[in-house]
Amino acid sequence: MSPSWPFVGTEALAAGLVTNHGLRTTYVAMHRNVYVPRGARPDAVDKAVAAWLWSRRLGVLAGMSAAALHGARWIDADLPAEVNRPGRDKVDGIVLHSDVLADDEVCRRRGMPVTTAARTAFDIGRVPGLETAVVRIDALRHATGVGVDAVHAIAERHRGARGTRQLRRVLELSDPGAESPQETRTRLLLTTADLPPLQTQMEVRDERGRFVARLDMGWPDARVAVEFDGAHHWTDPRQRSRDIDRIAELTELGWIVVRVSGEMLRRRPWVVLQRVRAALRERGLVVAETA
Repeated sequence: MSPSWPFVGTEALAAGLVTNHGLRTTYVAMHRNVYVPRGARPDAVDKAVAAWLWSRRLGVLAGMSAAALHGARWIDADLPAEVNRPGRDKVDGIVLHSDVLADDEVCRRRGMPVTTAARTAFDIGRVPGLETAVVRIDALRHATGVGVDAVHAIAERHRGARGTRQLRRVLELSDPGAESPQETRTRLLLTTADLPPLQTQMEVRDERGRFVARLDMGWPDARVAVEFDGAHHWTDPRQRSRDIDRIAELTELGWIVVRVSGEMLRRRPWVVLQRVRAALRERGLVVAETA
């Protein structure tokens, strides 16, 4: 019987789950005495578990490791694990924190101590980089439902902590409706251009109440929506066919849908803004032109 991984090598040997030869040939050490199968590609959760085992089960998972344990998606597997524990000895692949955590700032996930969703948001929202912080907070809020008031309460408790000014702005810009980093980036593009969508994840039904679509963001009263389409929307023939039918049905119901691609966000954001402004003006809304 093979041990589930990551695992502590000495424990697996004592339990007879692996031999010394097997440990040397079949597995590789991620950290001291913590092993994974040779050739495995640990994700953010695996890295969090390995880091906790490395801490001798004494640390509290924090930052992006905590976010992963809370179910946040879209976490880069190349990021290091994060553990809060006394002492700041350096170790490859783990970022160590030594923050003082209140009892109500720690909970358990999968049997491991992790910072609560609110405390996790407080931590990841202060890491430099506004857009990245909003993307991460959106993903955490989408996964956990944590509200901004709970995060503000943590910030009030830790007045003077580095990065709290950015955190306040991140929370202003955050929306738990975002279902991908690119949806967040699309919303931020619109918001910084004074075109903040009034609603995210808008459900559209026809006159008979039949579900037609759920749209990423937009202005429901004006029936204007903005949709970010991932690569499969453009490269998968079946998805493209479904999208054509879906857009045709939405058009019949009076919706204007501005579709956005990753290439447009990266290289031609002004095109997105021009199209959104044109759609809103077509519906009679007063939209200011910005530089």
